[in-house]
Amino acid sequence: MIRKLTTLFLLLFIFASCENDLAEIEKIIPKEDFNKEIAKDVTLFYSDSAIIRVRIQGAEMVRHLEKEDPREEFTQGIKADFFGNNGKVNSVLTSKHATRYESKNQIIIRDSVVWQSSNNEKLETEELIWDEKNERVFSNRYVRITNPDEIIYGYGFEANQEFTEWTINQIDGRIKVKAMADDEDKKKGKPSAKPVRPKSPNTNKGKKGKLPFGKSKPSN
Repeated sequence: MIRKLTTLFLLLFIFASCENDLAEIEKIIPKEDFNKEIAKDVTLFYSDSAIIRVRIQGAEMVRHLEKEDPREEFTQGIKADFFGNNGKVNSVLTSKHATRYESKNQIIIRDSVVWQSSNNEKLETEELIWDEKNERVFSNRYVRITNPDEIIYGYGFEANQEFTEWTINQIDGRIKVKAMADDEDKKKGKPSAKPVRPKSPNTNKGKKGKLPFGKSKPSN
């Protein structure tokens, strides 16, 4: 009988000690953090036929381990470099936040999203969805695209993964960069880059001048 009571007290002591340990652990690590892994200075690579196509870098990545919704969250933003067939970076994508959903094979990129290409085209929006399986990038939000010739803005955007081919679904407006620069110069009182010579009394009558900018670049 004494042996049984001793065993019982021992089991109760062990159980109480375990409860105390769990309580102490929960004070240090909240329950919601049990299913998380945190990594610093992360670099991920996406390759095709052993050729690197995309490199993603983030200061912090939180891996959520829930079975129903496993995902990787870049809480401090990302920088994604897209490589061309020559192995050189042909465009760069940055944002302040991104989440990769494993079950959907999608990355949702949010907050101050900027894509800059090597040929001086720039996209600005608040959200992009990257479909890894179909290698497409799209958005249903307001977008603004700036190139050397003009600024195009509208709603809805779709492109291939390398951003070499893109289209805006609904264009709301276009602004010629050269014309806008001339307007700014006029406001500041600066002379035009190409001043117009005064006409001679008996020459160039009826001759039409050219527009101060070239043809707009097709948006494809």
